[in-house]
Amino acid sequence: MGFDHVTTWVFDLDETLYSPRTPLFPQIEARMVGWIVAELGVTAAEADRLRARWWHDHGTTLAGLMEEHGTDPDPFLRDVHDIDFSVLAPDPDLRAAIAALPGRRIIHTNGTADYAARVLDACNLSGLWDAVHGIEHSEAHIPKPDARNYAATHARDGLDPARSAMFEDSPRNLEVPAGLGMATVQVGPARAADPYIHHHTADLAGFLRGIVAD
Repeated sequence: MGFDHVTTWVFDLDETLYSPRTPLFPQIEARMVGWIVAELGVTAAEADRLRARWWHDHGTTLAGLMEEHGTDPDPFLRDVHDIDFSVLAPDPDLRAAIAALPGRRIIHTNGTADYAARVLDACNLSGLWDAVHGIEHSEAHIPKPDARNYAATHARDGLDPARSAMFEDSPRNLEVPAGLGMATVQVGPARAADPYIHHHTADLAGFLRGIVAD
C-alpha cells in the first residue's frame, strides 16, 4: 500500500516521534511502579509485574488499574507524567519532514494531550499538528489497541481511514488501523512480521522525505 491517496497522517507519540533509546518512557514506568506500590501495598517487583501484565492484557497499565481496582485516571496520569522532559532533543530533520507532508497531521496517543504537548515542545515539534487526540478523549479512557479507541478518535477527528496512514512503534496498535483500511507504518529498530504491517522504518525522517519525494 502506497501513500498517494493519503490526506491524513496519524502519528503515535512515545518512541515513535523520538528514539526508543531516549530515557523518557522508563521514567514513566518507574513512576507507575511507585504508584502501584503506594496504592496496592505490594512490593516493587510485584508492582512491576502487574504493570507489565496490565499493559499486555488491557492495552495500558492505567486500563488494568481501572478495570481491576477502580483507579481514578486523572491523578494517576498527572503523577506518572511528572517527569524530566529535558532528556528529549529537537530533531530538525524530522520537523522538516513532517512539515512537508501534504494534508492534515494529527497525534493519536495513549498519553494525555497535555503530556503530548510537553513532549512536542521538548522535541521542537509543536505547531505542526491539526489535532492532538489523547487518552482522555476516548470514552472511559479506553486505550489503543482496543477498536473502541480508534472509533472514538476517528469520529472526533472526522478522518477517513481509507485516506489515512498511521505511524506507530507498537505493532499491535496497527492491526485495527490496517483492518479499517489505513496504510500502516511500524517505526522502530526491528520489523515485526505481522501481515497488517505495510511498511517499516528505523529512520522516520528519511522515510517521510521519501514519501514527499515520490
